[in-house]
Amino acid sequence: MALLLRTVARQGLCSSRLQFAVLYRHAVPMGTTAKEEMNKFWTKNTRLNRPVSPHVSIYKWSVPMMMSISHRGTGVALSSGISAFALAALVLPESYPYYLDLIHSMSFGPQFLAFSKFALAFPVAYHTFNGIRHLIWDLGKGFRIPEVYRSGYIVIALTVVTSIGLAAM
Repeated sequence: MALLLRTVARQGLCSSRLQFAVLYRHAVPMGTTAKEEMNKFWTKNTRLNRPVSPHVSIYKWSVPMMMSISHRGTGVALSSGISAFALAALVLPESYPYYLDLIHSMSFGPQFLAFSKFALAFPVAYHTFNGIRHLIWDLGKGFRIPEVYRSGYIVIALTVVTSIGLAAM
């Protein structure tokens, strides 16, 4: 039985090698390298005096554009912040209650604490609500320009209200 399986497997392997050789034989080598193509591209754009595209000066800034940039920025900031706090928790010598007591002992004013809570809550709320907006877009809904602007304004309003609510707690 083992001899039969080995023979069948070898025949299958040999036939797959043969098919690969047939496909490889019909492959045509590229005439130019990627570096040559890139140099031709930049030479042509320089000769025609074209700006680097997409260029910031070409586009009219809009709410969806700013929200897209902000969504990416809050994602990077939240990931970096969580990573920094996790690294600090691993590296710092004392426990969490010690550092919490240290912050309480600094006796910041209530305005500073409210602003700090708002500053922490805003990116979380914004990234969450804008992420939900993107999930709705993944369903194929809300792509008309008025709907894009309306959903953007709703995300901004919900973010501000939620951030104020979380800061007030």
